[in-house]
Amino acid sequence: QVQLVESGGGLAQPGGSLRLSCAASERTSSHWAMGWFRQAPGKEREFVAATRFGRGYYADSVKGRFTIARDSATNTVSLQMNGLRPEDTAVYYCAAAPTAIQSTISSLQAYNYWGQGTQVTVSS
Repeated sequence: QVQLVESGGGLAQPGGSLRLSCAASERTSSHWAMGWFRQAPGKEREFVAATRFGRGYYADSVKGRFTIARDSATNTVSLQMNGLRPEDTAVYYCAAAPTAIQSTISSLQAYNYWGQGTQVTVSS
């Protein structure tokens, strides 16, 4: 059972940056998809970004602003968030999917393991 722990959330001003990190309790193969999702108050959880075999996948709403990176040596996945907007405010969740493929990588149902979430608030 892989455990995921997020860190790095907090308060940022519009246009600012935050970096989220997700630490896995054990090494995960590069064929596993590692993803970030977010859930704003009153809204459904949505896909933000994922990585698999070194390739990044992004929701249109964050493309060009967020960057996902995986460090196999430390079993961590990071999400660098630049150009933050108030609409990025949400709880961000790290997730792992041992059997996800490219066509399912943005689907919540593809992910078996989830972190507890970290709050990101973008406000002036």
